[in-house]
Amino acid sequence: MSNRQQVMAAVRKHRLVAVVRSTAEQVRPIVDALLAGGVCCIEVTFTVPKAPEVIAAVRYGYGDKVVLGAGTVTDTKRAAEAIAAGARYIVAPNTSFEVIRLCAERDVAVMPGAFTPTEIAAAWQAGADCVKLFPAELGGIPYLKAIRAPLPEVPIMPTGGVDVGNAADWLKAGAIALGVGSNLVRKDALASGNYALITETAREFITAIAGA
Repeated sequence: MSNRQQVMAAVRKHRLVAVVRSTAEQVRPIVDALLAGGVCCIEVTFTVPKAPEVIAAVRYGYGDKVVLGAGTVTDTKRAAEAIAAGARYIVAPNTSFEVIRLCAERDVAVMPGAFTPTEIAAAWQAGADCVKLFPAELGGIPYLKAIRAPLPEVPIMPTGGVDVGNAADWLKAGAIALGVGSNLVRKDALASGNYALITETAREFITAIAGA
């Protein structure tokens, strides 16, 4: 099984990708907290200072315990840096056909961002492994249902506006997985250093997803 296939199998199985936006120093305790709560698909974004170095540290330190991705990868330069650091999948707020091609060449899963039916179909036809519906909160769950009707073959991961209360509804509407940032990696937990809150929230998400 290729890396791309392995990653997508893990994403479909766990149905939750944690989006980490923090300081570089906070990443390791965040990863520990997420793993303790049952979340193993973790995306470190390029908004984290020295993101390639942080990604490399997580890849080296946790190995296959973490299904590690890089987020906010808007161009091929960032994509190449993330892949070299050990990211197994690339996530972006936008669709770059050049990034999709680079990931295909290097057997790295790619989840470009799109919103309209035209953008989503174009990303999928260009070779995306999954399309990140972003910003998902603008259309909400009814919009995802509307998109899924004419594009049932496209695996979609909504990101933005997903919380514990609506996680199951997003999945029931047709999402293959959920991208969750600050509603999981909580700002209050980061501000106070209370990483147990992240573990607790992770467990709540796991329970909610199981209910779907």
